[in-house]
Amino acid sequence: MSEEEFEPKIVAFCCHYCAYTAADLAGSMRLQYPPNVRIIRLPCTGKVDILHLLKAFEDGADGVYVAGCMEGDCHFINGNFRAKKRVQYTKKLLDEIGFGGDRLEMYNMSAAMGPRFAAVASEMVERIKKLGPSPIKKPKNKKDGEAS
Repeated sequence: MSEEEFEPKIVAFCCHYCAYTAADLAGSMRLQYPPNVRIIRLPCTGKVDILHLLKAFEDGADGVYVAGCMEGDCHFINGNFRAKKRVQYTKKLLDEIGFGGDRLEMYNMSAAMGPRFAAVASEMVERIKKLGPSPIKKPKNKKDGEAS
């Protein structure tokens, strides 16, 4: 598969109050960002667990990011700080097993940052395109009789 053909699958875990609202604002503003991003809305990024991040990769994501409130502005006091620690730990774990911690990132944004949401989505897609497909992604098997 050539680099031009590779379109990464990105999973974004977004805080309901800030990042998800920023995504909604980006849509309302008709800002363009890659359709590769699949958003999972959370009440707070503090609810994202290391297992959720790893499961996203196991289920075929090439890249994952967590987007939450600005530091110090979490609606649940310190949920985004918990998420940041979990993301940092998971990045370290992914590096240790040779998967690549660069495939995971944490971003902070407010509800009014629709352009920032679009920029982050584009940035992650470009980053993952450079890294290539997930090393654990299973190749699609061709059925008998299909052309090569």
